[in-house]
Amino acid sequence: MSLYLGVMSGTSLDGLDVALVEQEGTQMPRLLASHYTPMPVELGAQLLALCHSGPDEIARSALAEHAWAELAAQAIDQLLQQAGLSAERIRAIGSHGQTVRHEPHRGFTVQIGNPALLAELTGICVVADFRRRDVAAGGQGAPLVPAFHQALFGSERPRAILNVGGFSNLTLLAPEQPVRGFDCGPGNVLLDAWIQQQRGERFDQDGAWANSGQPVEPLLQQMLADAFFRIAGPKSTGRERFNLAWLQEQLRQHPPLPAADVQATLLELTACSIAEALQHNLPTAEELLVCGGGARNRRLMQRLAEQLPHCQVASTDSRGLPADWIEAMAFAWLAHCCLEGIPANCPEVTGARGRRILGAIYPA
Repeated sequence: MSLYLGVMSGTSLDGLDVALVEQEGTQMPRLLASHYTPMPVELGAQLLALCHSGPDEIARSALAEHAWAELAAQAIDQLLQQAGLSAERIRAIGSHGQTVRHEPHRGFTVQIGNPALLAELTGICVVADFRRRDVAAGGQGAPLVPAFHQALFGSERPRAILNVGGFSNLTLLAPEQPVRGFDCGPGNVLLDAWIQQQRGERFDQDGAWANSGQPVEPLLQQMLADAFFRIAGPKSTGRERFNLAWLQEQLRQHPPLPAADVQATLLELTACSIAEALQHNLPTAEELLVCGGGARNRRLMQRLAEQLPHCQVASTDSRGLPADWIEAMAFAWLAHCCLEGIPANCPEVTGARGRRILGAIYPA
């Protein structure tokens, strides 16, 4: 039996998820403990700024990833204390790092997190930089979790796994077919950006503000006309495409709208892009299991269920796997795969030329 830690910091920039996972041979990992550390406001702003070109980027990036590694080390120490474990008991940390650029069509993706410093601060081997090998092999480098979803949830009936973080991605699982998956489009990223700009709040609790407004159908259809939604997978996206500037350009083409109606329309954009992608790519799906922060958005879950009446929509909590920790668990598992020499990408998902061992190893 080996113990791993998975550290996930998503595009929502809300905080770091750390999962303690037990891995025994080829069996599925078991979640033993978890810890969440909120992202400091200043660090979040620094990381967000790095998603776009600006002055002195190299130095700002180095300083931000130094701070990120220190935050991750603190979170790991807190989890180990909570679990009553020493660092020596952990075989490796699987660190996703923080994505600041993702442009696979130009041949690169960038996740920062200073894994060398993280190994130094924790005294634990770190496996990081999971995405770039897939991109080097011609893939999108994302999403990477479908292989993990398949291992956890593969079954004899067609089902889909949906992760809703800053962006949403689907994993499609059907009997006797290779796993498929792709990014659907914005998840929480536009919802969070709009409520932050309009109300100074970091996110829309339970989708309550969106629920107070009315979706604006012409605006929704205009947003859905974006070319990204017409691309067949493999495909992935990020803040480079869907951001506040993109939203403001959409709004400039309409008369002034109530802010709550814009929020309602953005939630509908997330729900519609997911539902349409699922209906087009796996119309026989009997079940949609949702993980990530979006699983806690009551209004979003309601709209997904309404748009997919022939598909049972539920959080992964209903299968005994906490929705908040699936991605962190996935990167613990990816660290295990790297150390064991197990290819962990899905070429059918990312478009890579073949299976690849993902990750770079930073010994303790």
